[in-house]
Amino acid sequence: MIELREIFEPAEKSNICDDTLRVLPDWFGVEASIVDYVGQVRSMPFYAAFDDTRPVGFVAVKVHNTFTVEVCVMGILKEYHRHGIGGKLIERCEAYCRENGMEFLTVKTLAESVESESYKKTRLFYQAMGFRPLEVFPLLWDKDNPCLFMAKSVG
Repeated sequence: MIELREIFEPAEKSNICDDTLRVLPDWFGVEASIVDYVGQVRSMPFYAAFDDTRPVGFVAVKVHNTFTVEVCVMGILKEYHRHGIGGKLIERCEAYCRENGMEFLTVKTLAESVESESYKKTRLFYQAMGFRPLEVFPLLWDKDNPCLFMAKSVG
């Protein structure tokens, strides 16, 4: 059975993030991005999904202001995709928002103008979770990786 746990120890957050992202090259294939995420998550609210003692997925949220929290980075081991873990992690993010009086949960992902079966599935997942596309920022990351900004109300 999958159990969600909040992780408080910065090194444990970084280790779970690093171990997970490195086995998901279809989503996280840029070394500099992995290193950046591994450093960022140390100070963020962080929730991990465990299959017994094995971490199989995680989400880290970035608090932007008193209204908005962002799904900064989320990863689930490929063999655990389509088992409801992503939905549980997003529901935990929504609960975090409600517990802290925040109204919006946002996420950034690769825009559909770039052909990627992996990111197509990612966008469909976020849409199924109630996120709506708001805007594409063609140069936020770089010209080869246009950013789709999505949000949902959790109030």
